[in-house]
Order: sequence, then C-alpha cells, then structure tokens
Amino acid sequence: MNKKSICLAILMSFLWVLAAKSQSQYSTTSKKAIGLFLEADNFRVKGEYDKAIDLLNQALSKDKNFEEAYFRLGLIYRAKQELTHSTNYLEEGLALAKDGKHRREYLYELGDNYLRLGKYEESKTKLGLFLNEEKINSTKIGRASVWLQQAEYGIQYRGEKLDYVYTPLNDSVNSYPNQYFPVLTADNSQLFFTIRYGSGVNENEDIVFTSKNNRGDWRKPASVSDNINSNLQEGACSISADGRQLIFTMCGGITYGRCDLFESKRVGNDWTRPVNLGPLVNGSEWEGQPSLSADGRVLYFSSSRKGGLGGYDLWMTKKDEAGKWTKAQNLGNSVNTKFDEIAPFMHVNGQTLYFSSNGYPGYGGYDIYQSEKLKNGWTLPKNLGAPLNDFEDQFSFFVTSDGTEAYFSKADVNNHGLSKIYTTSIPKEKQLAKKSFSVKGIVTDIETSKPVKATIELSNQKESEKVALVESDSINGSYLFVLSKGANYSLFVSAKGYLFKTYNFEIDSTKAVKPIILNIELKPIRQRASALLNNIFFDYDKYEIKAESHPELANVVKFLVDNPALIIEVTGHTDNKGSEEYNIKLSQKRAQSVIDFLAAKGVDKGKMSAKGYGASKPLVDNNSETNRQLNRRIEFVIVK
Repeated sequence: MNKKSICLAILMSFLWVLAAKSQSQYSTTSKKAIGLFLEADNFRVKGEYDKAIDLLNQALSKDKNFEEAYFRLGLIYRAKQELTHSTNYLEEGLALAKDGKHRREYLYELGDNYLRLGKYEESKTKLGLFLNEEKINSTKIGRASVWLQQAEYGIQYRGEKLDYVYTPLNDSVNSYPNQYFPVLTADNSQLFFTIRYGSGVNENEDIVFTSKNNRGDWRKPASVSDNINSNLQEGACSISADGRQLIFTMCGGITYGRCDLFESKRVGNDWTRPVNLGPLVNGSEWEGQPSLSADGRVLYFSSSRKGGLGGYDLWMTKKDEAGKWTKAQNLGNSVNTKFDEIAPFMHVNGQTLYFSSNGYPGYGGYDIYQSEKLKNGWTLPKNLGAPLNDFEDQFSFFVTSDGTEAYFSKADVNNHGLSKIYTTSIPKEKQLAKKSFSVKGIVTDIETSKPVKATIELSNQKESEKVALVESDSINGSYLFVLSKGANYSLFVSAKGYLFKTYNFEIDSTKAVKPIILNIELKPIRQRASALLNNIFFDYDKYEIKAESHPELANVVKFLVDNPALIIEVTGHTDNKGSEEYNIKLSQKRAQSVIDFLAAKGVDKGKMSAKGYGASKPLVDNNSETNRQLNRRIEFVIVK
C-alpha cells in the first residue's frame, strides 16, 4: 500500500468513527451513508464539487430517504449555478423533512432559488410559509422579507417590456473569456473595461482600452499600460471625462485590505505608476467598483467596510484644494439598505447615480436602479425596468453623456461562467432629465502656439457655485469638460505667467447640442494685455453687481493675489444707446463696482483703478442687438 492509500484509509476510518458517533444527528441510520456524506463535505469545502456530488449520490444509494444529503446537493448545485438541479434536490429533501428547523431551511433556500429562476409565484409561496414559521432568526427574516417583496414586484411587473434594445459589441471587444465594467470618455471616443483570462474568480484580471476606427467600429483592445497592469488582479475601473485620470481596483500586493482603490494619471500618452488612495479611502476590508465624477474630483465606490448599513454599501470621497482624497463618507440610508449596494456609476451630469442593489423591490438578484442627487440626500431609487432587469444579476451599467445609450456586461447565455459587453438604447421614459455633452480643445500660448498647462474652472451662474475643475495636459495642452443642458455656465481659464480668459455658456435644455470644440489661446502677462470679463452681470440701467457674477470675480481675486505686483485698470463700456454723458457715467459706476468688490475681498485698492469709456470703444458695429450686447462689457487691463 502506497503513502497516498494509507492516508486515504486513515481518513475513511476517521469518518466512519465520526459517523458512528454522530448517527443520531441525521435522518438515516446507515453508517456508510453518513460516512460518505462527511467525506463529501471534505471535498465541498475545498470547492471540489463534482467529487462531493458523486459521494452524496453514493450516500443516497445507501438510503434514498437521507434528507440531509438532498439539502447538501441542493446547496452544491446552487454554488455551481445550476439552479434547476438545486431546486429539484431541495424539493425532494423538503418532502422528507420532519424537523421544523430543517423545514424552515428548505423553505428559505427554495424561496431564493425560485426567485432566481423567475418563478415568482413559487417563490412567494415558499417565502410566505417560511416567514409564517420562522420567529427567531432576524437576519433570515429580514432577507426573506425583501425576497418576498421582489417576488411580488416580479408578479406585478412581469409583463413590463420597455424599449431596451441591446446587442453585444463586436468580436474585437468581446474576445476574452470575460469582459465587464465598461466605461467611456465623455466624447465616447475611448472605451475602457476589465478582462479576465478565464472563468474562475481567481484568474488574472487586466484593464484594456479601445477606440473607434473610421467606420465607427471598435478596434482590437490593448493593455491600458504596463505601468498599471501586472500579475495581480486589476479590476473594475473608472475614467474621468477627459480620459486622463484612472481609478481602479487592485487585489493582492501591498494593500490596506483585500482589495484597494488606486489612481493613475495620463500625461501625454503615458500613464503614471498607480498610487494607493490611502487609508482615508481604503480600509481593512474590500473597496472596489469606482466611479469618478466628470472632472475627476469626486469618487463613488462600493465597500464592505465597517460603519455601513449592509454587507456592501456605496461610499464617496472628494479631493480637497490640495488635490488629496478626503475621508470616505457613506451615502446614507436614502441609497444604501441593510443588504448590498454595488457597482455605482455617477453620470457626467454630476446628479444622476446608477447602481445595483439586492435590497429594493425588483425582479430578484441585483437590479439596476437610478437616483438623483439632492442638496441633502438622494431621491428614492427607481428600478430601470424590464427587460434590462430580470431575475438574474445586473450590474456594471454606464450611460453615455446624452443619456440615450448605455453599456453594460451580461452573462453569456451560451457559455456558462463567461460574460460579454453589450450596448442598449434607453427608453425615453427611463432617460435622465439632465443630459450632457462635452467641450474639448487645446490650450496654447497665443504668441508661440505651444501647449499650456492651464486650470479650467466651470461654475453654475444661477447657483453661484463651482461645478467642475479640470487641467489641460502639460504635454499637448488638451482638455475636456462636460456641460449639462438647462443651465448657464461661466468658464475661467488661468495658467501661471498668463492672463486669464473667460467664457459664457447658456445651454437650452430643449435643443440638441453637439460636442463643442473650443481651442483657447492665452496671452502672456504683459503691460496693456487685456481680458474680457464675460461673466459680470448688471440689471438694466443698474451698476450693482448681480450674484451670478461672484464666481468669476472670486477667480479674479485669486489671480491678483497670485500676481501681487500687477497694477490694473478695470474698464466699463456700453453700446451707443443713450447720451454720451449718461453712458460714460454708467460705465464708470459699473467699473467702480468691480473695483469695490475686489477691494472688499482683500485686493490692494491702491493697485486698481476704474475707467468708464461709455460707447467710445466698441468691439463691433452697434448695428444689431447681438452686437450691442457684445459692446456692453467689462474689461481687465494690465497697466504695469
């Protein structure tokens, strides 16, 4: 007898002894059946399911009424995701169960199985019986109550067939055993996603990206960067709207917990080495599935960390003024439940959050929900409906800027354990109210045409608040930011050694807007260099500064504080309506109002002067209302 045979004989002897001692715990009196059952468990805990199944069937051949063997087979087949087999064995075991505790276990598992199979009436029946009989286990009572709500939801809405039309992406993209968590840049020009090289959960994962060819087809994906991908698991990622900031999940290596969030930035065409987001974001548990705001300054993610409401909760963190990630905050009970919320996606409009949950009424498993950000919380999450959601798990949902299309991953029905990336149209009744589009271009020196690294700050004029802050690439000067329809925005562009530049965007929510190309030229700081203040507003025939002017003036204050040696003149200009004397007085008062505001914020009043020119220096002919509006302006001039 070899060494392996001796060890097996010793193990079998131990199991038979254990079977004899524990015989009274089982529904069978067959020691051989119990021994085979215990041996099967040894393989089950190691994940060797086929061996465990064979041994359990042998146990049933010794005693076909061995109830516990049916229960174990039901659990193993569920672990193998073979729910029909699982359900059949559990039903056979339930028919044999005499012990009340065993019966409740069967009812609980069957209620879950039938829900996962979309058999809502059967699920409702089993869960109703379980809840009627179980009075002690509060955890299972809570979970079964949610399952019952989902079964009832499935019965009520099972006829719902919204106009989701989804198709898999081409074979160039879906060329790996598994691909999931797709994300796009705001202009839809690049697609990033995670791949797994096999069907097992421990297989290596990498992040890849692709772009479209001239025909609009996705090219063959390539590794995002050798600086990012490694022999560890690089999982779900999120990209900023401009495609220059990547947050991703990494499991293994030096981390604070099982999986941590890391950050890499693209400079030119190269990605920097990843940096751990640190202990204020990453904890001792699992952090993953990140979603960045459009400007890359707010991050949403899922975590199993302590302090949440359920197993997995949604959390968020922001970058402070120094560019450091702040302590993560739970999104609260208006989004999170006692169960699991995963896979958040914050749309580029900065207000609409999509996520997956198994804690709300739905079709069973994880469904995709939508919630809108409020000043002090979130709206009640809404189910996105069928056939997008069904009794299987749905997650990794990404919606394009215009809100009409989505990308998501879904199990491949023809290949067990594998997945593909799909795209779908979004029905009008489920489209977001606040749609967005991109503005992009390059920032250059007006004299040399060389790229400039600039800061571009976007503010909502009505709310008088900053909504985005991006930087142009230091190598090529490129930038991209996102505007949402139905608002007025001010844009302030600044760079060290250059005079600032301002823009105004008024976006009508009723009109279709295409992506805007805006190339920005900055003037070096020189004597007599001037800049239009495009976002300073006055009421008709008034000189008091309106509140929506404050974001731009706050940026002018910062510019002057950063450049204390400058002596400036603020000039006021009008159109040609009204008398010359009246126009000069009004333009002088408006220019002085700007000086007074700046001085009140700490700028040295001795280095500023105001001058009203009336209608004497028009930019264009005063032959239309549009032109007259251009001539009514405030300018910033460097005197010395």
